Amino acid sequence: MTRPPAEDIGRVAVIGTGTIGAGWAALFLAHGLEVVAWDPAPDARARLAAAIERAWPALERLGLAPGADATRWSVAPSLAAAVGSAEFVQENGPDREALKIDLLAEIDAATGADVVIASSTSVLRISRLQSRCRHPGRVVLGHPFNPPQLVPLVEVVGGEASDAGAVEWAMAFYRRVGRYPVRLAREIDSHIANRLQAALWREAIHIVAEGVASVADVDAAVARGPGLRWALMGPFLTFHLGGGAAGLEGFLDHFGPGLEREWERLGKPRMTPELRRRIVAGVADEIGGRDIDTLAGKRDACLVALLEALDGRRPGAEKS
Repeated sequence: MTRPPAEDIGRVAVIGTGTIGAGWAALFLAHGLEVVAWDPAPDARARLAAAIERAWPALERLGLAPGADATRWSVAPSLAAAVGSAEFVQENGPDREALKIDLLAEIDAATGADVVIASSTSVLRISRLQSRCRHPGRVVLGHPFNPPQLVPLVEVVGGEASDAGAVEWAMAFYRRVGRYPVRLAREIDSHIANRLQAALWREAIHIVAEGVASVADVDAAVARGPGLRWALMGPFLTFHLGGGAAGLEGFLDHFGPGLEREWERLGKPRMTPELRRRIVAGVADEIGGRDIDTLAGKRDACLVALLEALDGRRPGAEKS
């Protein structure tokens, strides 16, 4: 098989055009690629058009690649038509294993054998999803973080049958479209970022369940506190700085035993109907009547400003 270099790719297929698929489509367009999409929903074209229109001003502000064109996309009449001439496929179907196994097998059957197929699955293992593909070696995980057109992270890993070359190619392709891919050495349920996010979410739920703080104050405790540092660096580098001149060694000497005891005290809440009602009501109080589009627009504007402010100036970014 001869696979063209990632920087030479001109046409990509986006399968599934919900929130994640539409974000991918906008990103690919902003990087000068042609996008052919497919989605079984009858209103897919209208939804995708609206999503690209909403995303484009932020992408323009961050800087468009030569040849970027917000209108250079189409919705194919069938999945086979969408992927038949694609040079890369990003699959974004619902995170249901049986559905994705069938969907990837269908994509695999209609796509050139050298074309890399990446799944956006946020929790499933690619080894399972590639199990019915005739050419499973080119099927990899390419999991973004929402909104994918703005947040740079993409988690990449191959399954048991994936070729190392396909994984490396996917890493190069995501770099080509301005992402920051991280490669997992092996598969794990929910990958990296979602597991970290789930750990924080569990403790947030526990704090609300125990009546320690309101939903709004828990959100504020993250967004106005450690969340600001996490925009700059991850937990290991954060705690390295927390150790002062002695770095992480000093931090572990001073705080390590206490942190281990803290792990034992972390909560294990259960999402009872009553707790669910409390947290939903708490979010309603926090947002004060603002709708989803308003909140997402403010989030995206802040993300753009943050990305512009950081722009390679993160501590340790020169090693990234």
